Amino acid sequence: MKQVWKGGTLLYPLPAVLVSCGTNEASNLITVAWTGIVCTNPPMLYISVRPERYSHGLISANMQFTVNLTTASMARATDLCGVRSGRDSDKWELSGLTPYPGVAVECPAVAESPLSLECRVRSITHLGSHDMFIAEITGALADDMYMDADTGKFSLEKAGLMSYSHGGYYTQGELLGTFGFSVKKKKKHKNIVHG
Repeated sequence: MKQVWKGGTLLYPLPAVLVSCGTNEASNLITVAWTGIVCTNPPMLYISVRPERYSHGLISANMQFTVNLTTASMARATDLCGVRSGRDSDKWELSGLTPYPGVAVECPAVAESPLSLECRVRSITHLGSHDMFIAEITGALADDMYMDADTGKFSLEKAGLMSYSHGGYYTQGELLGTFGFSVKKKKKHKNIVHG
């Protein structure tokens, strides 16, 4: 049996990301859980931000931001950037995080992030409590610490990525399967007869 509740924002887990915004000279960090990919070609994502947030004004003025994936070791800094305001504090200094100069955009990435997606805003949709910024991903900064020297593959699964679920921060768990594993045909093993 299931309980019947009214509609609400109960879609979990969500990525817990740090969004850096502003310019390389004057920037801020904001924690965002309402984000995701919306298009492959061109690569696009969205973030939703309350209009009263300090970062909302910076993003609207500069029409750019960077989405920085977070790890278990960044949990305290990620939470702090979501509960303190950049209006009256330097969140880079408070969090101990390091700005990394933007390449495809003119705002910094977070040096400690395993992957940072540099974005240019294409549209802003006013939804109610939040405004949704839809942006094109114009560049990505990948930490070479997660590059497999043998295969050349970027092994993001080794980063200990963090997610947010119903008020708590969690790290990723064990691998359950890879895309398409439910329909993948098993390889037939040839029986070798020695005679």
